[in-house]
Amino acid sequence: MITESRQDNERTLRLGLAQLDLEAGRPAANRERVEAWADRAAALSVDWLVFPELTLAGYPPEDLLFREDFLGALEDELQTLCRVARVPVLVVGLPIRSPAGLYNAAAVIAEGAVQGLYAKHELPNYGVFDEARYFARGRDHLLLDWDGWRVGISICEDMWIPDGPWLHDARQGADLLINLSASPFERGKSRLREAMLQTRALDGEAYVALCNLTGGQDELVFDGTSAVYGPDGQVLARARQFAEELLVADLNPGVARHRRRTDRRWRADRGDEGARTLSVAGAGRRAPIEAGVAPFMSPVEELQAALVSGLRDYVDKNRFSGVVLGLSGGIDSSVAAALAVEALGADRVHGVFLPSRITADTSRDDALTLARRLGIVCHTIPIEPVFQSMQAALAPVFSDRPADVTEENLQARIRGTLWMALSNKFGWLVVTTGNKSEMATGYATLYGDMAGGFALLKDVYKEDVYALARAINDRGQELIPGTVLLKPPTAELREGQRDQDSLPPYPLLDAILAGYIEQDLSPEELVAQGFPEDAVALAVRLVNGSEYKRRQAPVGVKVSPRAFGRDRRMPITGQFPQR
Repeated sequence: MITESRQDNERTLRLGLAQLDLEAGRPAANRERVEAWADRAAALSVDWLVFPELTLAGYPPEDLLFREDFLGALEDELQTLCRVARVPVLVVGLPIRSPAGLYNAAAVIAEGAVQGLYAKHELPNYGVFDEARYFARGRDHLLLDWDGWRVGISICEDMWIPDGPWLHDARQGADLLINLSASPFERGKSRLREAMLQTRALDGEAYVALCNLTGGQDELVFDGTSAVYGPDGQVLARARQFAEELLVADLNPGVARHRRRTDRRWRADRGDEGARTLSVAGAGRRAPIEAGVAPFMSPVEELQAALVSGLRDYVDKNRFSGVVLGLSGGIDSSVAAALAVEALGADRVHGVFLPSRITADTSRDDALTLARRLGIVCHTIPIEPVFQSMQAALAPVFSDRPADVTEENLQARIRGTLWMALSNKFGWLVVTTGNKSEMATGYATLYGDMAGGFALLKDVYKEDVYALARAINDRGQELIPGTVLLKPPTAELREGQRDQDSLPPYPLLDAILAGYIEQDLSPEELVAQGFPEDAVALAVRLVNGSEYKRRQAPVGVKVSPRAFGRDRRMPITGQFPQR
């Protein structure tokens, strides 16, 4: 119930942030998760419990938002949640229909009803975001007075804008700025986001609390890292990365108010514009709680955790029994297999070794050694008989033409067909093992090594694959044979083949690709930075000429600021610069 504003009483507010791994398109299941975590929060006497952006819908729901039955189901689940809320104040995200359009909204639930709605102001429409496609822009603010506290609500991008809604709320005397978020992971973003939030707390002279989504949804993965910051910008509580967690912190309103009274930068008086009061009582007397501050992972640990989280959720949420992947004895398949075992367990990972007459004995030894160390079954299926049969079938058509890349790709396509046969027979998801350097340059075979359902390393450059291998082995047990890290990379589709015969050395290539793909640098700018002109010209030509391949590639985990797919959208026909 909304009543008249009351005087401050310096009551400690126990805040809970429920950092969850939710699923797009399953409103009932998400509501059940909210209930279960609200029970946990109630057992800890939490006053305010906050969930991530679009809690009930899952993020991103994409064109489900055009379906009336989906929106109706969300409204039904919201009403159910109102009847069973276990804590004094519950804040959840969901789409809300209005005469002005569909809002990306936060609902504040207390005393069995929705006591306030906030509609997201800033709708990102860049990179992987298409929010302007679905949502109308909110323009109102939501300030709630509760037990002496003034609380402002915002959603994700609203907090990233320097003069966003949070600033209005702070100028109206907000003691706590709550942000519901679904901020996708990319490398280095966790620390960048924390620096931004610390600045907001300092500038707003208020507590700032971010509740971020965790887990994977299609190609996106969310790192969580929900946190609470004091008015001095210091982190008071931080959840683990890539894990579900209920983060609880006790907040003292006097800290923010004392800072405002003594800091000359604060010029606005506490106002009552838009403020409403919740009369619901708090959870009552309780012993103080010690909030945890989880440390940040190292950059390579973050990358590894993101890939593991993305694969695990893609497999589990799409109800696959397990995965199958080709083991070649190379670095990419070795790292992909190790990550798959970490994500799913050895019993759900199935390897297959598909040797040809060109396959080296060292490749066989490394592939089978890896499988044994990981504890996974590895099936061996020689492809030479199939290859010979196909060559015989094609001989009348190929006539007297010499062997070339056609025969090389035929071997890769035989392997892709066999992987898909295993997938069909056993219900396993085929995990492809190509990396971003290969996807960028087209050094991959359509319907061959690109065949499958999930491209785990699609956004990971070759040099980073080596870094992952070293990190996996550095954890105490050498899972990936040392010989795999030492031998030159090769597709093994012809005698003596090496990647460096067709591509610049990977350290050089990866640096050029990062500049061209992720920073949008022109070839001229790359050369001006000191990269060899011939290497730049080759890389750019290969990237531009391979867009048609990438359009047909499986989805994979986005971990960079500019991943292939929704993040980087280039025309297939009419590339610039000209090929």
